Amino acid sequence: MSGDKPNNPFGKLKEMMKDLPPGPPPAAPATKAAKAEPKGPARAVVRMERKGRGGKEVTVVEQLELRPAELGAWLKALKQALGCGGAVEEGALVVQGDHRARVKAWLEGRGVKRVSVG
Repeated sequence: MSGDKPNNPFGKLKEMMKDLPPGPPPAAPATKAAKAEPKGPARAVVRMERKGRGGKEVTVVEQLELRPAELGAWLKALKQALGCGGAVEEGALVVQGDHRARVKAWLEGRGVKRVSVG
């Protein structure tokens, strides 16, 4: 046993590799344009609202003209970016607190061309 090689389960793999068919070609690296998020809506209106909410301030984002599924995805990302709660109400994004300046910057980062703050 002193002259024997240790049992290597991968020892014969190199020899067996030549019998295998070639695999698919390597994938091309993703370009920057492919990773870019889709263009955002052309316009959004951001305003602060307190009426009818028991004195609590909320920031409302209106006129995004997105489908309901997209509104939900945008709301989730916005809540995560701001660290606050929120909901979709009648086609508008509503987040808790007065975040008008931060929401404007976030929307511009998502590709919204014109953001009106009121």
